[in-house]
Amino acid sequence: MLNVILYHTDGCHLCEQAYELLIAAGVGENLTLIDILQDDALVAEYQTSIPVAQFSSGAKLFWPFNLQDILNNK
Repeated sequence: MLNVILYHTDGCHLCEQAYELLIAAGVGENLTLIDILQDDALVAEYQTSIPVAQFSSGAKLFWPFNLQDILNNK
């Protein structure tokens, strides 16, 4: 089963676009949203690169990415 983590922050319009793309790709049931502001280590790692989608394979997509990029990692 494919699991995807979307690293984001609330109010991030790019994160909202990434979320919509992930839903369109059909990963909504296996999607976990993680707000990086809840963890200082995540802020340090992702503050300038969110949204980031991480797949159960370990692959990460850094913004900008598109629907085809997501489908290639499914």
